[in-house]
Amino acid sequence: MTTPHLSVVVPVFNERDNVTPLVNEIVAALRGNAALQAGGFEIVYVDDHSRDDTLAVLQGLKATVPELRVLRHVNQSGQSTAVRTGVKAARGAWVATLDGDGQNDPADIPKLLAERDKSPAEVKLFAGWRVDRKDTGSKRWASKFANAIRSRMLRDSTPDTGCGIKLFEREAFLDLPYFDHMHRYLPALMQRGGWKTVSVPVNHRHRASGVSKYNNLNRALVGLRDLRGVAWLIVRSKRTEVEEL
Repeated sequence: MTTPHLSVVVPVFNERDNVTPLVNEIVAALRGNAALQAGGFEIVYVDDHSRDDTLAVLQGLKATVPELRVLRHVNQSGQSTAVRTGVKAARGAWVATLDGDGQNDPADIPKLLAERDKSPAEVKLFAGWRVDRKDTGSKRWASKFANAIRSRMLRDSTPDTGCGIKLFEREAFLDLPYFDHMHRYLPALMQRGGWKTVSVPVNHRHRASGVSKYNNLNRALVGLRDLRGVAWLIVRSKRTEVEEL
């Protein structure tokens, strides 16, 4: 079996109506793309123990989408754990992530790949930047407020860490400290590891169906606690160059 050049990891929970359109869009964006070289791509969906028939829809798609792999959490574990599960299972050296609600546009993945190909090797994360968000006014305000606090505390020079579409080196990701909700702090964590990150403007779309799994209050309360933890990790980090003799 040929090792894919890219693994597209998509965490989902109760997204049965968004699965088929998003898988088809990923295939349309990536099949035959020259940036993927000879290995092509794979799609790794991680079902976080959905209570609807998301898993059945995914299993049905495997018959017509050979690139599709499906993993399922035995217990609901959250988005960060689902992303990490997918990255650990990924066979590609580079990983792109998408939110399972369809608001990220798979057509932006080639844009991230093009940015990677013209960037220096020390850049290990290319983070989507939703310059024209299609969320509710309250959600945009909450995100703007959270981004301002995070930027002041972590100084990660990233305008939008909550965007689900990202491209990163698998090995670098797996070297990061793991904790719940870590997916919201990937730029700061990558920089803590000694790597550089780049923000890339991407498209953002309205949710076509289903409901958001977060509300602004829960996101804010969890975010403040996590923010203090990430700031502590950054302060306590130590890196050194290693020579083999």
